Amino acid sequence: MSKTSNPDRLIVVGVIKGAHGVRGDVRVKSFTADPDAVFTYGALLDEAGKPVLTPRSARPGKDHFIVRPAEQKQKEDWDGLRGTLLHVPRAQLPAPEKDEFYIEDLVGLSVFSGGNVPAGTVKAVQNFGADDLLEVRLAAGGETVLVPFTLADVPTVDLAAGRIVIPTLEDWAAPAEDGDRPD
Repeated sequence: MSKTSNPDRLIVVGVIKGAHGVRGDVRVKSFTADPDAVFTYGALLDEAGKPVLTPRSARPGKDHFIVRPAEQKQKEDWDGLRGTLLHVPRAQLPAPEKDEFYIEDLVGLSVFSGGNVPAGTVKAVQNFGADDLLEVRLAAGGETVLVPFTLADVPTVDLAAGRIVIPTLEDWAAPAEDGDRPD
């Protein structure tokens, strides 16, 4: 975890898709890298941290899992929760492998453009369908800047030091001419 990460911060790991049948089962779509892992965290929470779903068992469905919950709810109740995001505290997630990290751990890191003077901070990590983008809040103020989160554009991520290096941040922050951006 980075110095800026809050171990109590709730991280989205899935979503309720509605009831499955009339016996109280519920459909859940997993957002975890290993889809089955969503059921290893115990109770799944809503955005306020209140337990919503405690999985007793799960089996794969078409693009989701069919979960037998510990909570007893009617079909209509589970259907009413359709779209509810399921969370776990950041501290419950396993430690990442060496040279890996959780996207959430990047938020709040200092951004440097080459040297040792901070140029901004990571506000968020966005993904609009293609690849991840770091949304950087510039130290000088103004608009945020979106930088592709690639090894070429972001060669250094040092969680222990709480810093990210983007050598060409000035290029990304400059107004684009005819839609041009650095290659």
